[in-house]
Amino acid sequence: MPLDDDVKMLLSLLAAPGAPSLTSMSVEDARANMRNLTSLRTGAEELPRVENRTIPGPHGDIPVRLFAAGTQPNLPILVYFHGGGWVLGDLDTHDGTCRTLAKQIDGIVLSVDYRLAPEHKFPKALDDCYAATLWAAQNAAAIGGDPRKLAVGGDSAGGNLSACVALKARDEGKPRIVHQLLVYPVTDARFDTASYRDNAEGYFLSRSDMQWFWNHYLGGDEDAANPYAAPLRSNDLRGLPSATVITAEFDPLRDEGEAYAKKLKDAGVPVELRRYDGVIHGFFSMGDMIAKGKTAVQHATDALRRAYGQSS
Repeated sequence: MPLDDDVKMLLSLLAAPGAPSLTSMSVEDARANMRNLTSLRTGAEELPRVENRTIPGPHGDIPVRLFAAGTQPNLPILVYFHGGGWVLGDLDTHDGTCRTLAKQIDGIVLSVDYRLAPEHKFPKALDDCYAATLWAAQNAAAIGGDPRKLAVGGDSAGGNLSACVALKARDEGKPRIVHQLLVYPVTDARFDTASYRDNAEGYFLSRSDMQWFWNHYLGGDEDAANPYAAPLRSNDLRGLPSATVITAEFDPLRDEGEAYAKKLKDAGVPVELRRYDGVIHGFFSMGDMIAKGKTAVQHATDALRRAYGQSS
């Protein structure tokens, strides 16, 4: 498929003469750049309850932001992990996405400000995300939620963390997760797929960007084979919660996301995979600029509502 017209316009805006590449920036400059880009987004949902909190974690307190679409009890809960290659991103960069998700599931989204690399290498981000998911289950009633309707989700590195939290929750026997929303997830540390070759440069996220992210995240080569870092390497995906996997045609991560969906399905996990043609990595959070982003968010929330037992 050709590039979507909205994507063409966005890429032309981003291709400023002399703009530095991600891999040439310092970590702090890259973080500031992401914050600047996301601050331009418009149309944030107004919600009756938005709260900043800290919750306990194995490496110290974890900042979280709670978004609630209502004040009634027993709301469904989505624990959300932001993208940014485990290096970039925070509660503010994904504030708009979380507001929209909370509104559309008519429930609670708990956004997790997990520890970032390279200051905090693998598995600290996963430790924080698992601790936050466990906290959400244990404190569901206190925040107005229903522990029987607990899902995890995230985009890119957040999709990776969602898949890995689901694996760890299965292995630890808690908490019970009803669904995993994996939006163009990172699932492997190899860079040899057709989508990596075809989309190596020019489509927002590059092959060299992903190598930069992985190099910051992992502590050593042995981590790249750990299923809690690269879930596609897992030998056993049985017993995991149902999954919605969203991929983008012009994304280096497309093939590994789709490979993970197939591996889940082969293990007997109910999976819905949807590839969005003509779009790039990041489109899910760009609904104000890329129309297919809004469509994908609606698809994701419809899937979550079904998993929660709600009417669509």
